[in-house]
Formats: sequence, C-alpha cells, structure tokens
Amino acid sequence: MKVKLVNNIADADAVLWNGLVGDAYPFLRHEFLLALEQSGAVSEQTGWLPKHLLVIDGDEWLGVMPLYLKSHSRGEYVFDSQWAQAYHQHGLAYYPKWLASIPFTPCQGPRFCAKAHVDPQELLQLMLAAIKDISGQNDISSWHCLFPDAQQLELLRSTGLHIREDVQFHWFNKGYHDFDDFLQTLNAAKRKMIRRERRKVSEQGVELLSIAGQHVSAGQWGIFFRFYAMTYLKKGSQPYLSLAFFQQLGLAMGEYILVVFAVKAGQYVGAALSFVGADTLYGRYWGCYEEYNALHFEACYYQGLDYCIAHGLKRFDSGAQGEHKIARGFEPVTTYSAHWIKDARFADAIAQFLVREQQAVQSYKADAAAYLPFKQHARDLD
Repeated sequence: MKVKLVNNIADADAVLWNGLVGDAYPFLRHEFLLALEQSGAVSEQTGWLPKHLLVIDGDEWLGVMPLYLKSHSRGEYVFDSQWAQAYHQHGLAYYPKWLASIPFTPCQGPRFCAKAHVDPQELLQLMLAAIKDISGQNDISSWHCLFPDAQQLELLRSTGLHIREDVQFHWFNKGYHDFDDFLQTLNAAKRKMIRRERRKVSEQGVELLSIAGQHVSAGQWGIFFRFYAMTYLKKGSQPYLSLAFFQQLGLAMGEYILVVFAVKAGQYVGAALSFVGADTLYGRYWGCYEEYNALHFEACYYQGLDYCIAHGLKRFDSGAQGEHKIARGFEPVTTYSAHWIKDARFADAIAQFLVREQQAVQSYKADAAAYLPFKQHARDLD
C-alpha cells in the first residue's frame, strides 16, 4: 500500500472517491469538497490548503481521507487558540497544522474511508505514519481529526491519540407517527410552548415552503444566499461560503439538500438549508432580514422535525451550540476530536488539560440533560 497526497480534490477521481465514501454522509462526497475548492472557500489563500490523502495499491484505491494544511484555526468549531498561544509564548510555531475534517461543518461522520476488504485500523495506522513522517520533515506541529463518528472514534482512541470532548444538541426520532405524536412525549408546559410558537408564525402571515435542492431555481439560490450572508453581516463578519458554492451544490448534489423558505405576502422573509443523509438531517444555514416571532424555531427546527418524521430519518443534527434547543426536545450528545501533537512536552501538557476539560464537559452535559422536557412520569397533568 502506498500513501499519496493530492493538492486539490479535482485531481482525485470522483467515481473512485465516491465509491469509497458512499452517500450516507453527504459532506464527504466529491461534489461537496469540489464546490468548496472551486468556489474559493477552501484554498491556500483562505488558510485551508488541500492535501487529500489517498491509499493505493497499484491502480486500486484502498482508502481516502479529506486532509488540509491549516494556517489558522477558524471555521473548525473545535477551539485550540490557547494551544496556539502557548506555542507562541515559547517561541514555537503551532501553524501549519494538519486537519482531517470537513471545512466549516461541525457534523459527526467518518473521517477516512476504506475499501470493504481493507482493515480500517491497519489503514488508519498507515495514514497516521505517513502524516507523522511528513510532519517531521516539514515542521508541521500536529494532526487533528474533528467530529469523527463513534466507530472511528474507537479506532482513533486505540492508536493512543489524545481525545477531546464537547457537547452538541441533537433530536432523535423515536418512531413518531407525526409531529403531535412527538409533542405527546413532552411535559405540558413545553408542549404548549411549541404549539404556541408554531401558531405565532402563521398568525404573522408567514408560510413555510420546503424545496428539494435540485428544484431550487437560480433566483432562489440568490435569495437564500442573501439571507445566509446576513447572519454573518449582522455579527460584523464575512460569510465563509459564496453564492457560487451553493449554486454548484444545487446542480451537483441537490438530492442531498433541503431548503425551507419563509414567505409573507408573496415575499421571501427568511430561509434555512439542511443536508439529507441516509438516516440524519443536518441543519446548517439560516438567515432573515427582519425578526419574526418564533420564525427561527419554525424554519430551523420544527420544519426539520417534520421532515425527519415524514421520511423516517433517525436523527436531526442541528449544528453547534444552542442551549435553547433543550426545551424543544434536543438532547445533549458528546462530540469528539482526536489529536496528535508532535512535541512531547506540549503533548503531555495538552493531555493533562484534556483530563480537566473532560470533567467540566461531562458535568455540563449532565446538567443540560436535567432540563430536558420529556415526561418524567406516566401521568402528566395538563
């Protein structure tokens, strides 16, 4: 087996790449990574230098890993600025660093893929050995694998990597027949709150329009992008992604995309975009020009729950942060990252930090779970 790095995803054969990654997790698709690079969101200029890793045996592809050489830590959702600062204080360079992740996408999933007959642990060890060797030759400080799924987490843990934890809030479909069936599992106060929020949206004259990505017109993509960009501009920052990125995705992988438009009096007033996986809906982007009571909850959460129930999806991953999701039935789940630090001194210090941080994260998760709105007893007095 031989390890090879490619400088852009266009140099990796799309059929062979997708044959290994499948279609269960849309963010690993060749089309998604290609749109990131061709739109300019991911490039050396933006601090995301593609160095995708292939494992081949002759003409046969055995494994792939999306890989980037980073010159900063923005757009990752796993925060290591303190680590970089510690390096700087000791006169050392933290950047560049390796990142095995999906840019701007804090969604759990596979971070490398192997052909069916290949031992994934053997493949991972080969990949890590190559990364470490290149790091030693090129003054690269570290390798970071963000948001791996549970199966790959155990493989990463078995290699002796440092494991970091965090918390997100996900909704789980427990065989609900419809939205009201889900509401019946909540206590009376939260059930009434959600019904009131949904009612308020319609009382303001706002209707919701759900469109599969392949049916979103060029004009609608332009409207969505303006809403998306507004979310960043309101915070005084620039959006990571461009209109060209979304337009390219709509054409290349629209079947994996769901766009929800909010419409009032024939005018678009907001929009939310999600990606559809094999068993999970991934809520990603949202924006509006002016605020409408409860519209964010309806467009970003309740429409997604409706979709999951109607299409039999098991989970709704609505992205990072958001403690307000707890009252709406989103449960705290642990997310993970794995880290290799080349410098043994910093590796030991970071390992000690992670032990302390893990205790705090687990305590936070337990506290968050105590606020879940599900019925605690057989009887729930309305």
